[in-house]
Amino acid sequence: MLEKLRNKRVVYVGDSLNRNQWVSMVCILESEIPSHLKYVNYNGSLVTFKAIEYNATIDFYWAPLLVESNCDDPSYHRVEERIVRIDSIEKHARIWKDADVLVFNSYLWWRLNLKVLWGSFESANAKYEYLGMLRTYELGLQTWADWLDTHVNRTKTRVFFVSLSPTHNRGEDWGKANGQNCYDETEPISNREYWGSDSDPKMMKLVEVAIKKLNEKSGFKVELLNITQLSEYRKEGHSSIYRKHWDPLTKEQLANPSSYADCIHWCLPGVPDIWNHFLYAHLLYL
Repeated sequence: MLEKLRNKRVVYVGDSLNRNQWVSMVCILESEIPSHLKYVNYNGSLVTFKAIEYNATIDFYWAPLLVESNCDDPSYHRVEERIVRIDSIEKHARIWKDADVLVFNSYLWWRLNLKVLWGSFESANAKYEYLGMLRTYELGLQTWADWLDTHVNRTKTRVFFVSLSPTHNRGEDWGKANGQNCYDETEPISNREYWGSDSDPKMMKLVEVAIKKLNEKSGFKVELLNITQLSEYRKEGHSSIYRKHWDPLTKEQLANPSSYADCIHWCLPGVPDIWNHFLYAHLLYL
């Protein structure tokens, strides 16, 4: 993989689940590199891993909605009301438009009732409205696709979109009691037909449609890494209680570990490694 990435820049763009996948890739690669021939640099929304001997760069760029929003600060993005500037992406895109490989994701942050901003955050004449989850997501994907069509060098850059990463917050989905989640799970789901209630097929379809339209319009190819179904089974693969805690746990939380279990992000080594194996197969063979 390192040889394949020689003199290349790979950028993962998206939310903390894409960062999860970026960390997986860095862990896979850095174990083969002497400590004096690698480094990690943090610069705001951009985190860079550099393999010096190979002149290979693996970046992660925080843009949870891909387009501009009031959640773009990589550290302070817990806001009471999320606002998305649905037709503006250049603020982010200028950072990664020279990449050789782009790996996008964006799903969970759209699952809330976002307020859409028409205009700039600074404008006194800006207009705000609520359009509903699906329509807002569709417009965001259209802005993303239009930017790719206009700015990305299709002879140089390969573009991937990672499908939604399932959560396991609702134990009743797999026969557990209501109010339970992935906490204390040790085995995958064995039902091959399982599909979690938090995984929205309509949103997945919007991604597929945006990719198809882009290809039909100009021949631009975005490769979809469909990791959803295989990850649906892995209710035991999440960080659970072994997560980072931003605040000290209360007595009530300590008495009920499922109340603070992270059933969104994944343990490493673990499921995101498989996603990167898919990516590697595409880069190497397809």
